[in-house]
Amino acid sequence: MFKNMKLAAAGVALATALSAVSASAVVTVGGEAMFPTKTIVENAVNSADHTTLVAAVKAAGLVDVLNSDGPFTVFAPENTAFAALPDGTVETLLKPENQDALTGVLTYHVLPSKVTYTELANLIDANGGSAELETVAGGKLSFAMNGPVNISVTDEKGGVANITIYDVIQSNGVIHSIDHVLLPN
Repeated sequence: MFKNMKLAAAGVALATALSAVSASAVVTVGGEAMFPTKTIVENAVNSADHTTLVAAVKAAGLVDVLNSDGPFTVFAPENTAFAALPDGTVETLLKPENQDALTGVLTYHVLPSKVTYTELANLIDANGGSAELETVAGGKLSFAMNGPVNISVTDEKGGVANITIYDVIQSNGVIHSIDHVLLPN
């Protein structure tokens, strides 16, 4: 147990150092620079790894919301996450008649506050190994450590995503890239 505590402490220390650096440094996501002076949407449109997410945000009419002051935390599924959904799912959600369902899925990936890796790790530690936060959609996401420094996110259906890129600081919040799409009940 002491060994796990030391590993967790080392992971939090590493994440704290990385968060401090990323708060002032330009991070690259999807081959493009993400600037902390730009909004979530202004940065996301430049990421080659998030083109499906950007198309979905536009189809759902959420551009203005994610360009607003926030702050927000966005768990941004990569293109490969959308591609892993059953055939036809993305195409069906992008249809105008399914805008409400699409909005529900997308806002399930958003927290109504800015939560960095360090804050998530501290919440997990303070709550005995897991933490639960409410999304803008009203659903819950559960967070747990997945190894000494990685955090996993579990949706209400039991689906699990790993955070692949942490603390991409934006002028109106923070983005964490994830490897699976999260689904609400």
